[in-house]
Amino acid sequence: MTISATGRGLDQFRGDIPIYTLTFAKGLSSTELLTRMGVDPDTLALRDPMDLHDDFDDTLYDEDEPVVTTGTDGAWAWEQGGSHGLDARILSEVSRGAEAVALHYNEKPMHWFKYAVNGDIIVDFHTLQPIEPTGLDPQRLDAFMRPLGLIPGRSDPLHSVLALAENAFGLRVTTAGDDDERWSGSLLPLPE
Repeated sequence: MTISATGRGLDQFRGDIPIYTLTFAKGLSSTELLTRMGVDPDTLALRDPMDLHDDFDDTLYDEDEPVVTTGTDGAWAWEQGGSHGLDARILSEVSRGAEAVALHYNEKPMHWFKYAVNGDIIVDFHTLQPIEPTGLDPQRLDAFMRPLGLIPGRSDPLHSVLALAENAFGLRVTTAGDDDERWSGSLLPLPE
């Protein structure tokens, strides 16, 4: 099954991007999302793309302390730039009193999807091997997953995980213009 990419909220991630991680939180502000993810408070500020490069230059793509940007689309705040949202402790904190979704893609190719509510991981699966959802309620999203070909024991169709995020939650990421300011900062290293 091929998923149509026309007019979807995550279209920009269907292109030739070798790796990305996005963390979404419903009902949180951008700054609250970054705070819960562990942003260094001394680095948190509104920046346009030029300020982001000026402020972080050589450390922009640091693996341990990634520089992240955020925005809000609808009821969901989102973060892009670091992989902290895949860490169960971080995603649990982000979802405390809220809902959260973490999406990851790498060139293996592999998608990783995590959905958490009020501190608990509800659905968690990756596509490196045939899909085997885990979590407190791994079948919760079946009604959205099955029509996209995301069926336990089978491999995933191209971009089906992005379509799941769009269809089940209405997730989107609006691209910033050259003069648009977004909250950004450097995440502290993950705790040991």
